[in-house]
Amino acid sequence: MYVVLKPDLDPEAQNRFIDELKNAHLEVVALPGLDRRAFALVGPPHAAERFASHPYVEELIRDEAPYKRVARALHPHDTLVSIGSLTVGGDAFVVIGGPCAVETPEQMQTIASQIRAAGAHGLRGGAYKPRSSPYSFQGHGIQGLVMLSDAGSRYGLPVVSEIMDAQDLPHLAAHVQALQVGARNMQNFSLLKTVGSQTLPVILKRGLSATLEELLLAAEYIVNAGNDQVILCERGIRTFETATRNTLDLNAVAWLKNKTHLPVLVDPSHGTGLAELVPPLSKAALAVGADGLLIEVHPDPTHAWSDGRQSLTPEAFSRLMRELRSLAEVIGRHMP
Repeated sequence: MYVVLKPDLDPEAQNRFIDELKNAHLEVVALPGLDRRAFALVGPPHAAERFASHPYVEELIRDEAPYKRVARALHPHDTLVSIGSLTVGGDAFVVIGGPCAVETPEQMQTIASQIRAAGAHGLRGGAYKPRSSPYSFQGHGIQGLVMLSDAGSRYGLPVVSEIMDAQDLPHLAAHVQALQVGARNMQNFSLLKTVGSQTLPVILKRGLSATLEELLLAAEYIVNAGNDQVILCERGIRTFETATRNTLDLNAVAWLKNKTHLPVLVDPSHGTGLAELVPPLSKAALAVGADGLLIEVHPDPTHAWSDGRQSLTPEAFSRLMRELRSLAEVIGRHMP
């Protein structure tokens, strides 16, 4: 909700009223660029309602959007998120590449070398793998983090990996520059609070059947817990269509850029499930306003331990990076 104070209220009375709001367990946030009499109230709606008839209040505006901290209304300028030396958000368009799963040290060194040569800005890889089947490869855990971290350090690439359980946070924090909360954990609220209580940036993937409002509310959990370094990721949603693994919702990118100040990445690998569709959808993501991409790359997709069908070869990735740079220049975007 938003509260507008009466114009003849002196500063001392205004401060007293703000103290009343805070005592009612409401956070009072001044609205950037707006009248100094207007404030956003972050907290339980019923707590704000009691002030509707307060003698100092000119108007109580009931905002339908349940998210506040991630909304553009409170933060009109884009948030910039730092993943190690990499900045996500603003005018830059960044690409983070790597395999679905960390397999061997040789695999990670090879991929890191090849995507670095192609111009990638970050390295991704799963050490803890949420799999639909309990018999599928579940990841190497801490050993996988070491392989990932070593490859990233050698080639100067900040690394991203998925967190599945809060108990793994100390291990991840020692080896990665950003945490990824996967689609299956988007509404794991205890995990969201945990990653919100620490300082590593968080890439939050949209759930398979989640609405955009639910995605922003999940982000609100993280920001509300104290961590404002959050990046959203559209990775495709489950629809009636069976020709592709998921339906990549590029509507979401444009809508999110309008509604939130947080950066937005697109994962065309999971969004399509088909390597041949990754390049055109990557270029579409750039054109529609995304801040970057998460792309799966593997030196031998046919023998990948996970998601080989949607993984680009290093050669295909290199070709895509050249095409993205050309497109970025045409539409006035910058690729570091």
